[in-house]
Amino acid sequence: MLSFALKSARVFLTPRKAAPPIRKNLAFLKPYLRRLHWTSTMCSSASPPSPLVAVKEKIELTEAEEKIFRRLLDVVRHFKLPTQLRVAGGWVRDKLLGKESKDIDIALDDMLGREFCEKINQYLDFMGEETRDIGVIQCNPDQSKHLETATMPVFDMRIDFVNLRSETYAENSRIPTMKFGTAEEDAYRRDLTINSLFYNINNNSIEDLTGRGIQDLKSGIIETPLPPKSTFLDDPLRVLRAIRFGARFDFSLDEELQKAAADEEVKAAIGFKISRERIGHEVNLMISGNRPIKAVTYICDLQLFWVVFSLPQNHDVALSERCDRLSVAYMDAAWKSLQLIGYSIFNDEQRRLYLYASLFFPLKNKETYSTKKSKKVPLSSYVILNSLKLKVSDAETVLRLHNAAERFTSLITFLASDENSKIVDLELEGENFDVSHSSRKRILTGLLLHQIKDYWRVALLLSTLLYPNIDSAEDFMDREFDLEKSREIYFSVMNAINKMGLKDVWKLKPLLNGNDIMKILQLKNGGPQIREWQQKVLKWQLAHPDGTAEECEEWIMQTLAKRVKLSD
Repeated sequence: MLSFALKSARVFLTPRKAAPPIRKNLAFLKPYLRRLHWTSTMCSSASPPSPLVAVKEKIELTEAEEKIFRRLLDVVRHFKLPTQLRVAGGWVRDKLLGKESKDIDIALDDMLGREFCEKINQYLDFMGEETRDIGVIQCNPDQSKHLETATMPVFDMRIDFVNLRSETYAENSRIPTMKFGTAEEDAYRRDLTINSLFYNINNNSIEDLTGRGIQDLKSGIIETPLPPKSTFLDDPLRVLRAIRFGARFDFSLDEELQKAAADEEVKAAIGFKISRERIGHEVNLMISGNRPIKAVTYICDLQLFWVVFSLPQNHDVALSERCDRLSVAYMDAAWKSLQLIGYSIFNDEQRRLYLYASLFFPLKNKETYSTKKSKKVPLSSYVILNSLKLKVSDAETVLRLHNAAERFTSLITFLASDENSKIVDLELEGENFDVSHSSRKRILTGLLLHQIKDYWRVALLLSTLLYPNIDSAEDFMDREFDLEKSREIYFSVMNAINKMGLKDVWKLKPLLNGNDIMKILQLKNGGPQIREWQQKVLKWQLAHPDGTAEECEEWIMQTLAKRVKLSD
């Protein structure tokens, strides 16, 4: 049987025309070699394995898509253009997977995108219709835009137009030299086989020019059209894209691709060929995606964690050898807790920062010297701002979440219990009022929520990862995380907060503003003293939810009188 298979393969692989130079590496043989391997190891009565992923045999167009494609073909026929119109990449992949997509990119084989857009406008003018504005997106290698793209609305959908191209890379650069190419050359220069498919509008056909795109979709495999190491060395950003798409579709990474991604030369190229902004953008897409844990697990398994989340050179922070695994474990527990409690309790931004905060829990309370200003900065902030180039507000929010989660951890028993013996002592800093157990609870909780604002639920859920062993973060992987207990704690504390009427406490209007306090204290200017009294007023207001401005003012006067009496 093996002999028959080899003969069949020999006939099957005999080219009918000269193969393009791009195939010299024999990468195109891989799918057929796989078939030979399967044939040689299975008995004659066996049938090929069933596809793991349901892939449609043909693309079913929506009414809007049919209308758009007819218009584009009308332009080609009106001007008698020899142009072949192809939809490229992601739209084809998603349609074959039964997913709708509004990201239509048209690839042209014999003209620039803006030239075809101008033809569209000429046709619209001929038909007596209103012409449309043409946008031209210039090359921007830092944003992975290696070729000029034209964009314009066709009916109600904005379409991108670009020419087919081939590319070559110079050493130490991920910016290619571009030129017009054939559809086959364009397919082979793409990052992944599942992104190399075309839909030819002219003849209504799917074109799998690498011979592997559809099969890899069915098999649920992420691999590159050309050998992965050279593909990644040309453009190391493709490593992160492979990880992102693998996580997004729950596909497996090809074994050769994994070896190439973990290669020391490729890891070094990620560091010096890709801008940190691009790395941060890809990571953000992973964290905001549908399978963030799978993505960071791939990063960790491929030994890319500290390449992606790089630390400053010669940092003075002691981290455990398994810090990367610990980060993934925290994020995994955080994700599972969120799924159990209800994914929709947080908005998109809260979910994103919740996952970043959990991922960087092992860096919590660790500081390092900034390379620019020679001052101590939180290590999590360094990674967010320098390694990922995310927003300053992202770093600040993660830091606030870490601090609030720790404070919540110390409050959990206090808030979930009515027993006086479990009250956490509250320093009232000499304020001149006595408060009950319930008032102490309200003050302590209100101050925390007032500080973290609408992220308090995020901090509360994070705190369940730490509770009750706040000081043993390194042991997290060695103890079994109790999801049900986490859920119980979360809802118990949340119900206590709601019962106290504090869920929106940061929106509470102060009874006395800064000017009111200045008048009471008979001060002409503000400053630290006013801010101190504003905090005291907030505590008084939390302790006296039904109190009035007059009563608060009277309390301030009594407190001042008591201070004068004590100083005499």
